[in-house]
Amino acid sequence: MDLLLWRHAEAEDGEDDLKRRLTERGQKQARIMAAWIHAHQPKDLRIIASPAIRTQQTAEALKLPFETQRKIGPEACVSELIAASGWPQATGSVLLIGHQPSLGRLAALLLAGHETDWSIKKGALWWLTNRVRRGETQTVLRAVIPVELLE
Repeated sequence: MDLLLWRHAEAEDGEDDLKRRLTERGQKQARIMAAWIHAHQPKDLRIIASPAIRTQQTAEALKLPFETQRKIGPEACVSELIAASGWPQATGSVLLIGHQPSLGRLAALLLAGHETDWSIKKGALWWLTNRVRRGETQTVLRAVIPVELLE
């Protein structure tokens, strides 16, 4: 299984967290990363986005169908992200478009074996793969793409 973690692009400040929109720069970041994802996307990609406006706008930049799941919103815990993605048993690939700190905590758990506060920059993509080698399940970090490298 491939699991892609995409943090929403740069968003405006605001009191109502779910209604915060992407800035003009954030819209550009989302388009740039969406183009990279299109060029490199794994087969059978299922896309799941948080209900926050900024993640919806980030997902829309892909111009691909996506689902919205409340449980992966700004207050999500790692177990909710795992459940939404079906990690590690799901077939195909899943792209989660979400928030800090839960995306960083999920990456830490899958790669280091325990939750801790790893930072995933706004607009960045982390790509993980689950595989079995010599009877041992492994998580492999395939890519970390900060959007600044693509601009």
